[in-house]
Amino acid sequence: MNNTNNHDERFAKMTFTSVYPLYLAKVEKKGKTKEELHQVIEWLTGYDDESLQKHIDEKVTFEKFFKNATINPNAHLITGVICGYRVEEIANPLTQQVRYLDKLVDELAKGKTLNKILRK
Repeated sequence: MNNTNNHDERFAKMTFTSVYPLYLAKVEKKGKTKEELHQVIEWLTGYDDESLQKHIDEKVTFEKFFKNATINPNAHLITGVICGYRVEEIANPLTQQVRYLDKLVDELAKGKTLNKILRK
C-alpha cells in the first residue's frame, strides 16, 4: 500500500462514532443484526457491548479506539482487498486495524457465516 502520513493521520483523527452508524446501516440493509455486528467487533477488539457503547458515547477517535483494544491474535488471518488495498500489506498498524474492521463488516454484509468471519 502506498502509505502517506496524511492518509494515516486521517484514520487516527476519525471518530469511531462517526463510522459506527454506517457499519450498522450496511449490515442491517443486508439482513444482518446489530448483535452480529457487535459480535464481529468484539472478536476483533475484545470490546463487549458495554465498553463498545462507552467508546461510542465518548466519541473516541479510531486511534484511541484501537489503542485500548485487545486485538484478536488471529486478526492476521484477515486477508483480501478493501477499498483497493490488500489489508495484509498495509504498513501502518492503525490503518491496518481500521481496514481489518472494514473487511469484517463487509464480509458480514455479504452474508459470510460468523464462523468464517471470526476465522474459526
